[in-house]
Amino acid sequence: MNRKSFIKLAGIAGAGIVSNSISLLGENKKKTSKSNHSVPIVISTWNMGLGANEGAWKVLSSGGDALTAVEQGVWIPEADPKEMTVGLGGFPDREGRVTLDACVMRGDGACGAVLALENIVHPVSVARAVMEKTPHVILTGEGALQFALQQGFKKENLLTPESEKAWKDWLKKSEYKPIINIENHDTIGMLAIDQAGKLAGACTTSGMAFKMRGRIGDSPIIGAGLFVDEEVGGATATGHGEEVIRIAGSHLVVELMRHGKSPEAACKEAVDRVYKRQKHRIKDIQVGFIAVSKEGEYGAYCVHKGFSYAVKTAQKTELIPGKYLID
Repeated sequence: MNRKSFIKLAGIAGAGIVSNSISLLGENKKKTSKSNHSVPIVISTWNMGLGANEGAWKVLSSGGDALTAVEQGVWIPEADPKEMTVGLGGFPDREGRVTLDACVMRGDGACGAVLALENIVHPVSVARAVMEKTPHVILTGEGALQFALQQGFKKENLLTPESEKAWKDWLKKSEYKPIINIENHDTIGMLAIDQAGKLAGACTTSGMAFKMRGRIGDSPIIGAGLFVDEEVGGATATGHGEEVIRIAGSHLVVELMRHGKSPEAACKEAVDRVYKRQKHRIKDIQVGFIAVSKEGEYGAYCVHKGFSYAVKTAQKTELIPGKYLID
């Protein structure tokens, strides 16, 4: 073999070694990435997400679908009068009326929502009925209540003695200063992936305490408070709904994931956008996002310290402090 042939052969062999090494590195990266994810999975906002996740997990662990899981998961805080920002016993508006908002969405784009619904404990289930039994996406107010009663939902008084007292105390000064923190968070948002790899989400709230009559936040608005796409993943929001609406927050997070960002990085960029638009008054604004990719990778981010989210898989149950922009 002459020198020229030897060099050529060595080059080919070297290229093969490099190619094989790159291939192996790629496979190892895939394996490592996969080991950090888990399906089925359910994640939800705030400390109350721990109990809600347990409800959802009963569905997921028995092979149930993601939509039923998120619905039954958020039933728990909706029916708990001690959770005064969701469902039964939620803080009323400034007229003393408890109005509820909720939405659901599947990864295939099917979705439903109810706005300003009164006297029904589980607005999330009415939202699901809107999705499955009407040609519409949103029903509101009296129309939403009429539909709920037609579907067999029971009419109940949602104003508990505790929430009524809080309202009467507020009336003494009637100062409207929306505060979002661990006691007054106003929303539970939940995302799940079932054993078949299908995604779904739900978001439900009684809205800001002592809000103006008719005020609607981001929670029941598809693309703002919740968005799910089976090709990418899902996201949901909590906090000052007006700021989430202004950036179409949950849709933004999913689109950022579509373009390659991790769930956490996508949530952070959405938070950064809120900050850039409202930095002159950011000290009074709290917004948080959680997200999950279709593979089961999850993450979150918020404006101010104090937001938490709950994660449940076959391997763990965890409450995680959300990373934040401002201490």
